[in-house]
Amino acid sequence: MSPDMELTELPESGDAGTPRTARELEAVYDIPVTVSAVLGKSTMQVSQLLKLGRGAVVELDRKLGEAIDIYVNNRLVARGEVVMVDDTRLGVTMTEIVKADRAPS
Repeated sequence: MSPDMELTELPESGDAGTPRTARELEAVYDIPVTVSAVLGKSTMQVSQLLKLGRGAVVELDRKLGEAIDIYVNNRLVARGEVVMVDDTRLGVTMTEIVKADRAPS
């Protein structure tokens, strides 16, 4: 950061629980974020990974129909379900927003 730049905090929302207006959030609209939908996870040794071939099945830690995790910039923000968008694409419908516990500053 250059010496003439100064960090400022964004003002808090008026009342607790009051959502910010779209105009108040305009400054962040063009910031790119990475969104990931994680179907499940599996742990295996590299030797097992190298033995996998076409058609191999990797068992995940989720059950069929269980909600998937939705991450924004590697932070869990929601859970959802996989849906068909058209004949060749998948999408995710958010079913639950995950509220992160923030440590006091």
